[in-house]
Amino acid sequence: MSCRRNLLHIICHDLGRHLHCYGRPDVGSPNLDALAAEGVRFEHCYTASPPCSPARSCIMTGRYAHSSGQIGLAHRGFGLPESQRTLVDYLNDAGYLTANIGLQHERVDPMANRYQFDDHETANCEVVAEKAARFFANHRGQQGAPFYFNLGFSEVHLPFTRPEYRPDDRTPRICACANAPSSVCVPGWLPDNQGVREELARFNGCIRFMDEAVGRILQALEESRLDRNTLVLFTTDHGMAFPRAKGTLYDPGIGTALILRRPKEEGRDRRAVSDLISSIDIAPTLLEAAGVAAPAEMQGRSFLRLLTGEAYEPRECVFSEKNFHDCYDPVRAVRTGRYKYLRSFERRRNIVLASDLQRSSASAEMWPWARRARPAEELYDLEADPWEMHNLAGRPEVAAVRAGLAQRVVQWMTDTDDPLLRGALTAPAGARVDPPEPVEEDG
Repeated sequence: MSCRRNLLHIICHDLGRHLHCYGRPDVGSPNLDALAAEGVRFEHCYTASPPCSPARSCIMTGRYAHSSGQIGLAHRGFGLPESQRTLVDYLNDAGYLTANIGLQHERVDPMANRYQFDDHETANCEVVAEKAARFFANHRGQQGAPFYFNLGFSEVHLPFTRPEYRPDDRTPRICACANAPSSVCVPGWLPDNQGVREELARFNGCIRFMDEAVGRILQALEESRLDRNTLVLFTTDHGMAFPRAKGTLYDPGIGTALILRRPKEEGRDRRAVSDLISSIDIAPTLLEAAGVAAPAEMQGRSFLRLLTGEAYEPRECVFSEKNFHDCYDPVRAVRTGRYKYLRSFERRRNIVLASDLQRSSASAEMWPWARRARPAEELYDLEADPWEMHNLAGRPEVAAVRAGLAQRVVQWMTDTDDPLLRGALTAPAGARVDPPEPVEEDG
């Protein structure tokens, strides 16, 4: 077996951190829990851009969405420019075998991602798992080039209607007492109503099914003995597909699960890391794990030292952005350990729903203020208000905090040459952009 690490990258859709190992008492995710128990679970990883394609391009390029050029969804005409190099290109140059099975969402043509092997025929997690198992079996004991293997699931994207998903019980129960995975617990940032409970019940069933696929992959990796030299990374693109999460810069929209397990030969220990991590840090981390220097154009930085508990200079903050999802909705945000500041550049509703969310039962009954105008500036004290429900931007006692974070956003935009500083962004020719929904006026 090569002395260089193999890299196994598992990425699912729209999960956020809705897993038992992240404190969700109502979710059965035993295989991912076991992965976390043998590795490092990052408690504060945030996507640099919550729409699906920009989120994935941030992971693969190590660059902010406005820097890489992917400011919207690939299937709507916002593909990652072919000139933009990704993790795959750098690993190809380093002699890695690069392969993708299942979903990719960065480019319209999956072959433009330049994997040496690409099978995107289906992204159903159980099919991806079986194909990965066959790959591992075929490579058992081989002494060839190390591999980077990207496995992309369509799960856990809406709708949660496949017959293989077994919904949970919708019966209302107090979350602190509901320790069985058959009961639904509503997170504090969602309204507790029938539609939300019904969607959570289906969501939990979809997660269990996805978790089984992860278990099959990890079992096959062990049976092939490739686990001895393979770094495993599991993550997702952005937050879960519920109102005020997916497509927003609030924590439920940008917070993502991130679990890394070192190769068996290097030793494993369970660790939870509270450092702030940006999704643009993933690519340079995987490159360092492969023994490859990160290129200067990558804006993220490696956190590989956190896997072994070595000295690491923590981030003071992370930045995130939204540009185009279904409609144009430009927002910039900075998150520190305590505060979140958001700046909206267009007048939009408080809650802008992606098209899949518009068809979800969780969106049938929302807060009365959901259709009213979103304030241009928002500031939240995450220690006192972890669900970001009380905007402090106009409060004089935190005026200095607001001003300081606002300046950080402007400085970040300036340093990264954010085109939004020069005016409204324009969509590429032929891209599909929906008109924004009208804002309801107060009174």
